[in-house]
This record gives sequence, C-alpha cells and structure tokens, in this order.
Amino acid sequence: MTATTPREFTNPLLVELNDKMTIPHLLAERVRRYPNHTLVERKVALGSSWQKVTSRAFSDHVHEVAKGLIGLGVEPGDRFGIMAHTSYDWMLLDFAIAHAGAVSVPIYETSSGEQIEWIVTDSGTTNVVTETHAMADLVRSAAPDLQHVFSLDRNGISDIINAGKNVPDSAVEERARGVAADDLMTIIYTSGTTGRPKGVELTHQNMVGLAQNGREWMPELLHGKNSRVLLFLPLAHVFARFIQLLPVSAEGVVGHSPDTKNLLEDIASFKPWYVLAVPRVFEKIYNAADAKAGSGAKLKMFRWAAKVAIEYSRALETDEGPSAALKAQHKIADRLVHRKIMDLFGGAKYAVSGGGPLGERLGHFFRGIGLQILEGYGLTETAAPLSVNTPAVNKIGTVGPPISGVTVRVDEEGEIQVKGPWVFKNYHNNPEATADAFVDGWFHTGDVGSIDEDGYVKITGRRKELIVTAGGKNVAPTVLEDRLRGHPLVSQVVVVGEGKPFIGALVTLDAEMLPGWLKNHGMPQMSVEQAARDPQVIAAIDRAVERANKAVSRAESIRKFTVLDTDFTEANGLLTPSLKIKRGPIAEAFSREIEALYG
Repeated sequence: MTATTPREFTNPLLVELNDKMTIPHLLAERVRRYPNHTLVERKVALGSSWQKVTSRAFSDHVHEVAKGLIGLGVEPGDRFGIMAHTSYDWMLLDFAIAHAGAVSVPIYETSSGEQIEWIVTDSGTTNVVTETHAMADLVRSAAPDLQHVFSLDRNGISDIINAGKNVPDSAVEERARGVAADDLMTIIYTSGTTGRPKGVELTHQNMVGLAQNGREWMPELLHGKNSRVLLFLPLAHVFARFIQLLPVSAEGVVGHSPDTKNLLEDIASFKPWYVLAVPRVFEKIYNAADAKAGSGAKLKMFRWAAKVAIEYSRALETDEGPSAALKAQHKIADRLVHRKIMDLFGGAKYAVSGGGPLGERLGHFFRGIGLQILEGYGLTETAAPLSVNTPAVNKIGTVGPPISGVTVRVDEEGEIQVKGPWVFKNYHNNPEATADAFVDGWFHTGDVGSIDEDGYVKITGRRKELIVTAGGKNVAPTVLEDRLRGHPLVSQVVVVGEGKPFIGALVTLDAEMLPGWLKNHGMPQMSVEQAARDPQVIAAIDRAVERANKAVSRAESIRKFTVLDTDFTEANGLLTPSLKIKRGPIAEAFSREIEALYG
C-alpha cells in the first residue's frame, strides 16, 4: 500500500485491466478451468435437496436463454428488466442478457407501479421478466408499451428458450464475442432515500474487473473447492450482484435462498463457507439469542458468554493476546453458548457485511464466537465495495482499506472521495447529477469519515445526515442509532435535533421480539401500540438510551425520545428496499412527534 498524502491511500491492481473483462469471457474462463466442477446449487421446489449444476451445464443453459432473447428480437444494447426474488433464474437471466449483448435493469420485486414506470421509462427497457403473474400484471399496467413481459411462475424461462429454437448457436457466440469491457452491462437504480432513484451505469469492466481483483483480495474466502456462498439479499442490489460474480471468477459454488422464511433451513443444508448480510441481520440474530435465553440463570449465562466473546475478540488485537484466564472462560462459553449460535450459520467461517454500519460491539461478539465478519463499504456507483476488511487483517470498527485498484482520500471537510477503474462514469440520462458527483475526477461519496495510518477507512455517517444543533455541535446520528438498535425491543431509531437545543430520537419497537421480551420480564402480552405507552417498556428503552449515550459526549447524547406505535417499512415508504431509513419522509411523517420532543 502506498500513501500519496497523509489522507490518501491507494492499493495496486492485483489483476491488470484487460479487454476480456466481460461477463461472457468470465463464464467461458470458468468453463475452461473447471468444466465439471459445480458452479451453482439450486432448489427446484421448497424443501427439495440442492441440485448441482456444473460450470458447463450452467453455460449451456445461459446460451439457451440467450438464443431465446435473440429470437425475441433483443438487440445489442437493448435494456432488459428483471423483477424477481434472488434465485438461480435471476442469475441465469443476468448472464444470458449479457451474452446477448443487452443491458440488464434490476427492479426490486417490492417496487410500486410508479417506481416501475420511472425505471422502465428512464432506462428505455423494452422487455421484463417478473417473479409472478401478479407482478407481470403490475408491470404491464405501469408500462403498457413493453414488447414482452414474462413471469417465472408461468414458465417464463421456457417461453424465452422456445423463442430461440431457430436461432443458431453461432448467433450467441457472435454476440458474446462482440461484448467489450467498456460496454454497458447494467443500469442499477439507487434505492432512493431522497428524490427519484438515479440510474447508475456500470460497465462489464466495472463489475467483472472488480470481481477478478476481489478474488485475489480475499483468497481465504474464494480459493479452494470449499468456497461456498449462499445469497439471500436482493440481487436487484449491487452488493449481492457483485458477490454472485466472485464464485464464477474463482472455483466456488453459489446458492440462492429466495425466501428468508426458509433461510436458516437453507443455510443448514447448504453449509456455506461464507455468507453476506446487512447489519440488521446480525442484530436480529444476536437479539433473538438474547430473547431465547429467557430470564434468570439462562439469561445471565448468555450475557456472560456474550461479554466473554467480546473481551476475547478485543484481546486478539493486543500484543499480549487473551490471557490464560480469558482463554479458559472462552472455552467454557463456547461449549455452553457460542456453538449453538454458530450452528445457525451452517459451519460458515466468514461473513461479509455491508449496506450500513455494523458497529464494534457486534463485530467483536461474532468474531468472539467464531464467525469473522469482514465489514466493507461501497455504493452502487463503485460497483459495490470500494473498501473491505480481509481475513488476514481485520480491524473491527473500520470498513477496511481500499480494495485493489482504488484510491480513497478524505477532504478537508471529512468527506470520503474515490477514484479507480470500478467507479461508474455516468448517471443515466442525468448529466447534471453526474457533474455534481465528480470534482476533478474524484467521485464524492457524500459519506464522512477518516483514514488511519494503515489506510483503513472509518465511516462516521452521511454528510447530509450530520445534525447541527442550535449550539453548533455536529452530531453523527449513526453512532447512537447503531448502539440503541442493539436492544432486543428496538427495531429502528432515527436521531433528530437539527437546529434544536439538544438531540432527540424516534424509536420503533420490534414486533417479532416483543412477545418474548414481555414473557421474559413477567409482563402480560400486549400489542406494539400498547407497548409504546407502557411504563416498563419505556423504562427499558430509557436504560438502553443511557447505555448508548456512553459512546458520545454529553452535547451529542440523546436527552429525550419518543416510542412510536408503528414501524418504518418499505410498505409505508419509510425504508428503502435495502433497509435504509428515509430520514426526510420520516421527519415529515412524524413532525408532530418531533416537535413534541422540544415542546
């Protein structure tokens, strides 16, 4: 690693840029290296066993679907939408669209008619495949001028393949050879925490080149026949989409779990080597384990074991390492508690976390029980990760050093800025937004943070989300929000206080965790609406706020809070599909509650 200035770091490319960084070439190389190795394991029905699909078989299936796309009249550069759950079929369509020379346009399966209309119209999408017939009807209603709309539950893949019966194999081969590294591969629309989603244009080189460098960046995860990843996050999001390319670039196996209701069962049967998740998943697992412990001696044992795990992980970062006494405690805690939680991960050794801040507490807890979480950071505009921790050096509390090929700097105001071959060049049909995003070739992420002497990046929060109190104090809300969300009762937190005399917070309750918490505390069952007004529930949140405030100065601490009787969800427009809170709409929806904090 080299430092060009005290606040600017670069990591060199591990795989040099070349004109073969395309999806067709990536798959062809996988087939050449490991034709008979399993590339994908898929479930054809709920509860069925995993079926192995070799590299060659997957490639043949991709070519079949690509022939169908050509038979439908799809031309190079055409936009083709996918609105479906994470699945084998999503991966198949993505690769087939690329082989036909077309451009994939992901649409979240939870999107409204208005959102679908915007994405289809702005991108120029001409065809869409949906998960269900009901989604297909919604798409047709929102975008009646589409040429074709298929649904997976009505034999959509078969219908596409049938359209290519008279298309020769050579047509796909010609299209695939014609794809260039700097050709557009996909247009991914940002989740849109503010305003209309912007279409991020990513080339084949952006995605494939980053995957090939990522393969060498974390060989512990990606090299070897034991490398297995189970995807369950939406493939409409750049994070899962990028991770899906990693096994193809190496020799790993990828599986898909389309329904999170079956996630634990799928993890247990698939047995991944690594998983990826957003911080909320890890919070849920920790809180569920805490709630399952119940009360009394069992709860005390769990919390002791959790404390030992955190202390053990922290000790690993010292020169002395864990003491003999701590090692002995850790061994007992592992036997009594830790192994039971690790069983939920099906033997996974690593997890990649992104999409939001994980927090040091959770990072140390999971490393202490045996799961090393590699926290990373990136945006749609950087084709997913621009920095990530590695198994070799994992600094918990940071999002790792810049990934190979990337230069990161922090400007005078603390904003993270980035350069590199994986950074996008344009927002689709939006030159004004593109011009605003770049200054002198540097992409301005909008995030605030720092870089340590080893080049490890730490994110403080979003620049636009920094709160300036009436006293002039700058407050990063995510520190407090992360701490407070660690309580089993808490679902979401929004810290407020812009221009106000002190910091306040809106807190929502976790409807899934509430019944267990009430039982463990000897309280009668009640609804979320009732719990939001219950003195004992409010007192528990108050104690959690006191603990969260220990992470900040008094001027930054939460002085008052209110517990809401509803949660923030995608359905009510207060969460993005990637589970980020929409601060503006929340502030508007709960303006009276916020004003009441300062009344």
